[in-house]
Amino acid sequence: MEIGYFGANVGAFDDADAIGRLATTAEGLGFESLWTGEHLVLVDPQKAPSPVAPHAPFVDTIATLAFLAAKTTRIKLGSGIILLPQRHPIVLAKELAGVDVLSKGRLLFGVGVGYVEGEYDALGIPFRERGARATEYIEAIRVLWTQERPSFAGRFTSFSGIQSRPLPIQKPHPPIVVGGMSPSALRRAVAQGNGWYGFFQGLEATEAMLRSLAEIAKQVERPAELGRLEISITPPGPVDADTARRFEDLGVDRLIVMRGFQDMAGPGDADAAIRFLETTARQLSLGRAA
Repeated sequence: MEIGYFGANVGAFDDADAIGRLATTAEGLGFESLWTGEHLVLVDPQKAPSPVAPHAPFVDTIATLAFLAAKTTRIKLGSGIILLPQRHPIVLAKELAGVDVLSKGRLLFGVGVGYVEGEYDALGIPFRERGARATEYIEAIRVLWTQERPSFAGRFTSFSGIQSRPLPIQKPHPPIVVGGMSPSALRRAVAQGNGWYGFFQGLEATEAMLRSLAEIAKQVERPAELGRLEISITPPGPVDADTARRFEDLGVDRLIVMRGFQDMAGPGDADAAIRFLETTARQLSLGRAA
């Protein structure tokens, strides 16, 4: 099972020095991947269901992924997750292709829809359309990344007679990892994703989600070219070797660990997060820590 780290652009990791330190430490310790979080805006004052205070820092996902690409050579770089309906798919396809090129093929494209209506209001995007937009935008981006003469006609976006180069290095395209725990998110993962990402899921919750995915897979057609659905999970806190094995026994392919929600919702503590990385690497026998 692969081990990643969530939170490369949040909390204490909100400037070049801190993010660079995280990147080199995680890669040196043998982590498989680094993942960003995303809220383009936060509602002020905070009100449910917004998960964090309005002044919590979220460095832009694309900027962070490009910065991480320049600071590392091996570790994979994941968006965990891009709120896809809030992005223009043509622009996003271009930006992410650039990340894949500059990282020499290390991008993991994590997508979701979010759940805070006020964020959509600020962007002028109807909240009720977010699922339909996400489904369409995935396909539009896939067309831009794979077709020699890209052409797409959808409800929210249409294009033809254009080129957007360079294409991603990974073929046919960077893995698309669909996040979310709702039935519609699970259906989207089965129908369109190379993987599914469950955030803040413990063992029991993960087991329940995997049962739901198995049931949905009986009802939703999955294109053969997508292969097996890869499972990524962020547990709600640290994991030891025994817990990691239990996740693996459930069929989890990747744990994307974090010290706790305080590293995203609060001001964060970079030193404590780095110590968490070092402890996790020792406990799970990663890379040089083996």
